[in-house]
Amino acid sequence: MILAKLSDSARYESIHPALSALFEYVKTHHLLTAPTGRLSLDDENLFINVVDATLMTKDAQKLEVHRAYIDVHIPLSGSEIIGVRHIDTLDEPDSPFDESNDCAVYTAPATNYVVVEPGDFLLVFPEDAHAPVIGSGKLRKLIAKVRIEP
Repeated sequence: MILAKLSDSARYESIHPALSALFEYVKTHHLLTAPTGRLSLDDENLFINVVDATLMTKDAQKLEVHRAYIDVHIPLSGSEIIGVRHIDTLDEPDSPFDESNDCAVYTAPATNYVVVEPGDFLLVFPEDAHAPVIGSGKLRKLIAKVRIEP
């Protein structure tokens, strides 16, 4: 997991070749007023989901993990709390891993919580179980998906 400022994104672009294109796109497009939905930057290898989310309580939100993608969470309209917990500290998921949606969900609580502000991004890797959209009210955010498996 990496929490950083978008203004410092160049420091993290060597982690994956697609991160440079992602951060360039986010910095050069006004996404606060973009339509919700998927923005494909490189087919299934790099895309952004623009969402208007209703924030939830910590108790109501579940942890999720992905195998094929790095998630990059970028709040636009306000703060978001994201719970995290290392996957090695979790038991079995609520149901078997869903390969078609690249997701497993866990009811165990997060062990740490971070506040992600507009102008920040949170990068979560497959080992980072995460519970996004925690807080109160509504939030416009971006969830970028960076493919790490062919």
